[in-house]
Amino acid sequence: MCKLMVNISLSIDGVIQAPGRPDEDTRGGFTRGGWAVPYFDPMMFQTMGQEMAKMPALLLGRRTYEDFYKVWPGRTDNPFTEVLDNSQKYVASTTLKEPLPWKNSTLLAGDAAEAVATLKKQQDKDLVVLGSAQLVQSLMRHGLVDEYVLSIHPLAIGSGRRLFPDDGPFAPLRLVDTKTTGTGVIIATYRPA
Repeated sequence: MCKLMVNISLSIDGVIQAPGRPDEDTRGGFTRGGWAVPYFDPMMFQTMGQEMAKMPALLLGRRTYEDFYKVWPGRTDNPFTEVLDNSQKYVASTTLKEPLPWKNSTLLAGDAAEAVATLKKQQDKDLVVLGSAQLVQSLMRHGLVDEYVLSIHPLAIGSGRRLFPDDGPFAPLRLVDTKTTGTGVIIATYRPA
């Protein structure tokens, strides 16, 4: 059985929408996309690189999968493209059809929580969820998340999709590790208490 980890950037007020680019996710009229980029620093890249070097299997929702596929394959200006291309990618979607276009991609059709619960039992390699807020919220409701690596950025955005919605489940967590970057981002690792 494997461990399922969520690795996500969020603002201090919990917003996770469109951290990387202005056009990444404009649903609901969101205009503050790209908010995390000014906070990237060598420590963040080192921490991400260490996790990616473990070559975990990735678990992605449809929107994140399609966005990553548009952005990452073929890029040569970073250390992450090769890892993303070569990692096994599991995609939870009720609308996509196989074959998926990005190499090493497998569709998890049907109910996402059921498919992930089964995958966790079958998989030896840990699963890491990047982005994929709707999927993460479903997995949280079903108690399937084993660890949260939250990169908490020192800004309040005010509006946008949040990791922990108002109607989310009660989820006591235990802090197991913390790092602070030179730009003030707190990388906090939590496990269910």
